[in-house]
Amino acid sequence: MIAAVTFDFWDTLAIDDSDEPKRAALNLPSKAEARVQLFVNRVTALHPHISRERAAEAYQRANQRFREDWHNNHRTPSVVTRLYYAYEYLGLEPAPGQYARLVREVDELAREIEAMEIRIQPDFVPGLHQTLQALSQEYRLGIISDTIHTHGRGLRYLLQRQGVLQYFSCFIFSDEVGASKPSPEIFRRAAVSLGFNPWNIVHVGDREENDVVGPRSIGMRAILFTGIVDRGSSRTRAHAVCRDFRQLPDIIRRLR
Repeated sequence: MIAAVTFDFWDTLAIDDSDEPKRAALNLPSKAEARVQLFVNRVTALHPHISRERAAEAYQRANQRFREDWHNNHRTPSVVTRLYYAYEYLGLEPAPGQYARLVREVDELAREIEAMEIRIQPDFVPGLHQTLQALSQEYRLGIISDTIHTHGRGLRYLLQRQGVLQYFSCFIFSDEVGASKPSPEIFRRAAVSLGFNPWNIVHVGDREENDVVGPRSIGMRAILFTGIVDRGSSRTRAHAVCRDFRQLPDIIRRLR
């Protein structure tokens, strides 16, 4: 019997990069460009001996190191950690007695980047409110999401602004638990938090490796969601495919 439902966040509940056209309409750079600009402006202002080109290169190197951690080690280091990667590449080690100043400098920059990520609300999937309300009457609901630039606090904020935070009783974000999908650890954490055996939980997400193979590895059921983007549903190992978020209650009922 299915007693709980967990969801991926990006391209399942919220449409990834749907805020980019809104930024363009406001004559704002893309988020990727804005991150680099924030980093370069702050670092070169505080450390004039570093060129803008070298600062930009350091940030790209930090991104590369992040991706290696994410894909190879199933971890998503925080924005703060990513900034320390860049500082390390630039050789910006704290001088004796200056460690607190460097920590403050990195923390302030991380807050700027994190705030920029959530300043403009992304679009959410059609039928979000009605579907979550209906599901919450029958199941406990949770979120299992990797955090790349928007940390767990930021995703909670977006859910709260959208008016759906109250439907969820479990939040498993990779920056908070030290593991990312498809690691079995992140799905076990969700099962423990929800208080059910894995086989009593169905996970809904858009990526085969992360949201189908991952939950199935510990005995959870999986629904591949293709309502925003279809990443190969013809070859999926999911127990079901959902093409419209509003169909979820019926699909889960059939799985029971």
